[in-house]
Order: sequence, then structure tokens, then C-alpha cells
Amino acid sequence: MRFDGTRDYVSTDDLTMAVNAAITLERPLLVKGEPGTGKTELARQVSASLGVPMIEWSIKSTTRAQQGLYEYDAVSRLRDSQLGDERVNDVRNYIRKGKLWQAFEAEGRVVLLIDEIDKADIEFPNDLLQELDRMEFFVYETCETVKAKQRPIVIITSNNEKELPDAFLRRCFFHYIKFPDAETLRSIVEVHFPGIKESLLTTALTQFYELREQPGLKKRPSTSEVLDWLKLLLAEDLGPEDLKREGTNLLPKLHGALLKNEQDVHLFERLAFMARRQGR
Repeated sequence: MRFDGTRDYVSTDDLTMAVNAAITLERPLLVKGEPGTGKTELARQVSASLGVPMIEWSIKSTTRAQQGLYEYDAVSRLRDSQLGDERVNDVRNYIRKGKLWQAFEAEGRVVLLIDEIDKADIEFPNDLLQELDRMEFFVYETCETVKAKQRPIVIITSNNEKELPDAFLRRCFFHYIKFPDAETLRSIVEVHFPGIKESLLTTALTQFYELREQPGLKKRPSTSEVLDWLKLLLAEDLGPEDLKREGTNLLPKLHGALLKNEQDVHLFERLAFMARRQGR
């Protein structure tokens, strides 16, 4: 079982190698990178490339590790017992299987995506150490051990909002998705907008990289944002001549797709103001 990329996702050589290394080692693949660099989409494309189903566990700040295993609904069982419901005689009726349990009991191999693990509490990764390492867990209510029929391909994403524990990192194969260089970004754009005019693409990407590399920028635009911007440019039927920034206006057309906070917009407005003063 080997990942070779797909026609809908540009996977660099080092990313492809990381995916296959994790599969070979049977270790979770921990993928970090800026938001919008395709970490979540990677799991979907691995699933599509290998022809296996994907189970997605999206992590929130309130998510607990136990929810990935199972949840026991004691309140419903108590209510049913008061109503004389015969379902109370089997505790399994009140156990809700989590994403890990679903992945473990799957008949074939699956891709298990644990998305944005850094959103959860700092203890969350440690609470999953044994389960991800041994691929089994114990259900106390039924006194049974759930073991993976086939070891899932586990892909874990992080936006680096929190440091992950060393014990957890030791059990993962790590890869950081760097922001794509101009050539790779062109390939990505071609996948999403085949046949885009070279003159428009060159002008747009030049402006994009100039904006992204501006010192003092609070949030640099990501791959997904440049794709949104290009989609708008094409929808408005704008050409390279329409993207020319007149005079001291440093903001690109439709900059709201690229700049997502007022501090960064004000930064370019201040730079334009300073340029006007120097031009007097």
C-alpha cells in the first residue's frame, strides 16, 4: 500500500515520502503547517489514492480523548429504567462508539484523520498514547477489549497553536508542510484552474508573494486564500492590466480574499501614506 499522490492534489516529494514512511512504520503521521496549506485535504487524498474509506475526527477545544473511544449515556439508561424499558438490561444500548472505535472495527483498512489536535486541552494527546500505540482499548462498562482488526492509517494535523507532549511526538512520524515555492504554487493553481492565462497568473502570483513577504504582516495569506483570490479574479474576468496598482495604492484588487484582519490592511494603508509623503 503506497501513496503516489493524486491528480487533484499536488504532493511534493518530501510529503509523499513522509506519508509512505508513516504507512511503513505503522505510526501516526503528524502533519504541521500554516492554516490553509492542505493538511486536512492530504488525508482525503490519501484515502482516495489508496482506495480506502476515511473516518474524520474534527477536534474542538471541548473535545475529550474519551469521546474518540466511546461514550456511555448513563442518563438515558437511568431514564429508561424509570420507565421500565427493557433496553436497560443490555448496557451496550447506551454506548456510543467514537471515531477510533469505528476505525478499529472496520473490516478493511481505513484512513483515520484526527484534525487540528492542537485545539484540544494539552493533556488530550497523552490520553490517546496507549490507544494509538497498541491499537486497542478497554471498555469498562462491558469488560471487553476493542482491538483494531486492521491497523488504520492515522493522520494527525496541527496548526501549531500548542506544543504537543514529547511522549506523543515520539510515537509519530513528523512532517512540516512548507509554504509552496512559486513553481509548486503554479502547479497547484493549474490543478484548480486548468488553462488559466499565463500573463494573469504571473502578475497575480508576483503580487501575492510581494504581499505575503511584506515585513510586519500579522497573518500571511495561505495557499487556500490565493486560490480564493484567483477564483474571484477569474469570476470578474480581470486581466493582468486590471491588477496594476495605481499610484501609491499598495493593496491588490479584491484584497479581502488575502488580508483577513484590519491590522494588515492598515499596514498597507500606512505604507501608501508614507510613499505619498516621500513623493511630494
